[in-house]
Amino acid sequence: MPGSQIDVKPIRNYDIYVGKNMEFKVVKINQEFKNVVVSHKALIEAELEEQKKQIISGLEKGQVLEGTVKNITSYGVFIDLGGVDGLVHITDLSWGRVNHPEEIVELDQKLNVVILDFDDEKKRIALGLKQLQSHPWDALSDKLEVGEKVKGKVVVIADYGAFLEIAAGVEGLIHVSEMSWSQHLRSAQDFLSVGDEVEAVVLTMDREERKMSLGLKQLMPDPWEAIEGKYAVQTKHKAKVRNFTNFGVFVELEEGVDGLIHISDLSWQKKIKHPSEFCKVDEEMEVVVLEIDRENRRISLGHKQLEENPWEVFASTFTEGTTHAGTVVDNKDKSGIVALPYGLEGICPARHMRKEDGSNAVIDDALDFVIIEFNKDARKIVVSHTSTFEETEERSAPKPKKSSPKGAAVKQVNQSAEKSTLGDLDALAELKEKMEKGK
Repeated sequence: MPGSQIDVKPIRNYDIYVGKNMEFKVVKINQEFKNVVVSHKALIEAELEEQKKQIISGLEKGQVLEGTVKNITSYGVFIDLGGVDGLVHITDLSWGRVNHPEEIVELDQKLNVVILDFDDEKKRIALGLKQLQSHPWDALSDKLEVGEKVKGKVVVIADYGAFLEIAAGVEGLIHVSEMSWSQHLRSAQDFLSVGDEVEAVVLTMDREERKMSLGLKQLMPDPWEAIEGKYAVQTKHKAKVRNFTNFGVFVELEEGVDGLIHISDLSWQKKIKHPSEFCKVDEEMEVVVLEIDRENRRISLGHKQLEENPWEVFASTFTEGTTHAGTVVDNKDKSGIVALPYGLEGICPARHMRKEDGSNAVIDDALDFVIIEFNKDARKIVVSHTSTFEETEERSAPKPKKSSPKGAAVKQVNQSAEKSTLGDLDALAELKEKMEKGK
């Protein structure tokens, strides 16, 4: 008789059957090997099948029965109810989290279970163990309210947050956005690990839905509370470049305090198409606080404001009617883009690109150009090559004069015009001062 044919339930100790008188059914005879296979299980299966029908027909949802642990799997526990088996799913073993059913029950253990559901046709019975105990949320103190501090153990971590168990069966979610005042996207694993015991603040609580949200950053001072005092307008600070957008650079002044440097506030002179041309991620740079919006947690910063506006100096150098050497570097909207001294660029309208021989100036042509418009507020310079050899209606000054460098300071600025560091414009300020004294 094979061991599996002794009984309908698994047998772990066959010694108890030694010497025991039992009835058996012959299920197989092998004449060649003179072998006979018998079964005791076959005799009782028919009887058990009838017994199962009677047991299932008398079942009711919510009924409490005594059973014996028959088998333990990773997903649940099979309970022998006296002729019929039922399954307690792992989620119905305890109100708290269970990693494996062996943490709760053991083989051959007798325990009471409640019937959650059953199927007459498939003869499946769903059982529950935790339902015999009151829900831990019902025992939660009425004094626990939003704003209170709680202590617990991290039981689960996902990218979006961590679940903190503050009591068996009572968990709260700490969303990753509530772990730090910083607005940079991170994973919850950067802050916590499973098994960590931490303190948190209750942010929301729904006793009916049995849900709770918690926060860690609320235990730390909010850097925005005293933002005006620490980062007053016009004060200078160091910040770390975090990321770029087409319109500017986001920098971090400290954990939880980010600011934006608009692309137009990066440099007085350089024509910057994208912020990545000016700086790199994780690079440290100096900034000036331009504006603070504490309510919306926004700080506007500037980099070019660390130095004097050189266009004040340029206004006295590039006066309308003066002539300067330049090179055509690009064509845009039928106009020429002209590189001027000190790293500036001018716009030469198409009708002012005509040369004395009747042809039009092309890229890389080095020519003289007359300033016909200078707007320091808009940082716009309009030039004309045609005006260098003939009078036109557009000319706003007498016959143009060749402008010459005014002193060694102008030469020094011209040599360093292509640079963009903070100290490059000291010479411009010096030039302005000398020019004003010479008036």
